[in-house]
Amino acid sequence: MSEPTIALALGAGGARGLAHILVLETLDELGLRPRAIAGASMGAILGAPYAAGIPGAALRRHVLSLMKDRARLMAMLIEARVGRLVDVFAGFGNPLLVDGERLLERTWPEGVPQRFEDLAIPLTVCATDYFGRSEAVFQGGPLRPAVAASMAIPGLVKPVRMGERTLIDGGAVNPLPFDHVAGENVCVIAVDVAGGPVPNPSRGPNPFDLTIGTLQIMQGAIVAAKLAHAAPRIVLTPAVLPYRALDFFEAKAIFAAAEPVKDTLKRELDTVFNAALERSS
Repeated sequence: MSEPTIALALGAGGARGLAHILVLETLDELGLRPRAIAGASMGAILGAPYAAGIPGAALRRHVLSLMKDRARLMAMLIEARVGRLVDVFAGFGNPLLVDGERLLERTWPEGVPQRFEDLAIPLTVCATDYFGRSEAVFQGGPLRPAVAASMAIPGLVKPVRMGERTLIDGGAVNPLPFDHVAGENVCVIAVDVAGGPVPNPSRGPNPFDLTIGTLQIMQGAIVAAKLAHAAPRIVLTPAVLPYRALDFFEAKAIFAAAEPVKDTLKRELDTVFNAALERSS
């Protein structure tokens, strides 16, 4: 009982969420395996391969490889576009919309299974039921549709239809889903990459940045309210605020900016483990 049980909550935040990989690397370096993972949006995108057994360092190499070949990545995005006449008439008329499942198939590393049940670590994926105005939680069944729903940022990624539900970005209702891995004697590590002020640029945001930035402001407000109500044991806020939601080509810079979070997590875990040792002695 001297070693507390660890659980992990990976939040929404677009490209900022690449900082999650630093946390995953740290757990690997310490030989710690979470008992459960919960993710929303980018947290789900990275949480799924990690739950499948792909190490954090391998995820970093995979991301850097993807971002290094811009032409290949842009081709993947074009291949993943909705772009079908039937979708235009069905109400998803933006020809630039990306099909999340297609994009995951093209960009996820090899080794991610088709179903939740085949993951090495239990995973919870959070999406939003658009018409139900409520959270949609997935812990079993087909994996890719659930993660595609969780990452369905309005205007960028096509909503996912499951039965009678239309599902969109999980960050709209639960951008930091630590409540889904909380439990007695569980040390929850929550990684928040959504909120906080950003540097004031010399010129105002363009319309696209304004839309995405507004979503991030909303996510930050939700996270702040949740943390004020019941914060998990460890809350990490990597220093990635200057980066925008779609700054994926800045992956190397984001990794560098987030590097200090590794030492922060090690200190926090050291405190948790020492406290557990004292209670057991």
